[in-house]
Amino acid sequence: MTTAVSFQHVSRHFGSVRAVDDVSLDIVEGEFFAMLGPSGSGKTTCLRLIAGFEQPTSGHIEIFGETAEGVPPYRRNVNTVFQDYALFPHMTVLENVGYGLMVKGVDKGTRDRKAEEALALVALGGFGTRRPSQLSGGQRQRVALARALVNQPKVLLLDEPLGALDLKLREQMQVELKTLQRNLGITFVFVTHDQGEALSMADRVAIFNEGKIVQVGTPEDIYERPQTRFAADFVGSSNVLSPAFSRAAGGPERWASLRPEKIGILRGRAKSPGKDHHVDVTVKAVHYQGSSTRLNTLTPDGEQINVTAPSMLGRFSEGEALTLHWAPSVLHVMEQEP
Repeated sequence: MTTAVSFQHVSRHFGSVRAVDDVSLDIVEGEFFAMLGPSGSGKTTCLRLIAGFEQPTSGHIEIFGETAEGVPPYRRNVNTVFQDYALFPHMTVLENVGYGLMVKGVDKGTRDRKAEEALALVALGGFGTRRPSQLSGGQRQRVALARALVNQPKVLLLDEPLGALDLKLREQMQVELKTLQRNLGITFVFVTHDQGEALSMADRVAIFNEGKIVQVGTPEDIYERPQTRFAADFVGSSNVLSPAFSRAAGGPERWASLRPEKIGILRGRAKSPGKDHHVDVTVKAVHYQGSSTRLNTLTPDGEQINVTAPSMLGRFSEGEALTLHWAPSVLHVMEQEP
C-alpha cells in the first residue's frame, strides 16, 4: 500500500505550548482517515502541517514520498475544505469553483467545463449561475467541496466541514461525503471533535489528546477495544471502572471499560443468568432519550455505572433497586493506564 501522508516524530511548538508533540503517523492512499479529539488536542495543527499553513518545529513530513517541510501550500497536491466554507460572495457558484484554476492560468472555457464537472460530482449541476447567498448551508458546503476537488488533489483535507450544519443535514452530508470519497478514491483526512462522525465515516481514526496520538485504529477497534482511559471515556460513552472493581468482576486488577449498552438489567434484586457477572445498584438519575433511557446507578461500594435501558423495559425511577449483569467478555481491560 502506498503511503499518502507520513509524520515522523513531528512536533509543532508555539512558545512553551506543545500543540503537536512527537507525532508519528502513516495515512494510506485512498483511505478516509479521521483525526478525532477535543479542542486544543493538536488535530487541527496536524491538518495545517499537511496543508503547509504551519511548519514543524521538529520532525519530518512526507506527502506521497516527497518532503513537505518548506514547501508552500500552493505547491502541495492537497486542498482544504474549511468549516466556514470561505466562498466569495460576489462570485457565482461556477466562478467560486473555478477560482483555483483561474489562479493557475487555466483558460476560461476549460475551467468552466471542469467546474461544471466538479459541481456534478457533488449533485449541484445547474447551480453554476447562482450566488452563495442563494444557497442553503448544505449546498454551500457542496460548493466548497467542488472547489477543492476541481484541482484534482491527491489528498483532501477537511477541517470540521460539517460543524455549521444542523443535525439532520449533518447526518445526510456524512453519507454523501463517504460515498463521494469511495467513488473518487482520493485520500480524505477529516478533522472532527464529533465521535459519531469519526466512527461512521472513517476507515481509521486517530485519537488526539494534549498534542499526542492516544490510539489509532479502525472505528471498531477504537470503540470496542480502547487502549487508555482517555480513549474509552472520550469515544462513545463508557464506564471506566477502577482496578478494584475490575478484579471483583472477575478480571485482572487493571482499569477497564464497560459500554452501557452491553449491560443487562434486572429489576429488583435478582440472580444474573448463566455465568454473567452481576452487581446490585441503586438508580441515582434517569435521563429519557426516546428509544432508550440512560440510567446513572451506584453500587454499594460507591462505583458509578451508567447503563442504557431499552424503552421496552418501561419507566425507571430514582432510588429504584436494580441488578446489573454482563458477560465477562464485554469487560475490556486497558492496555495502558493513562
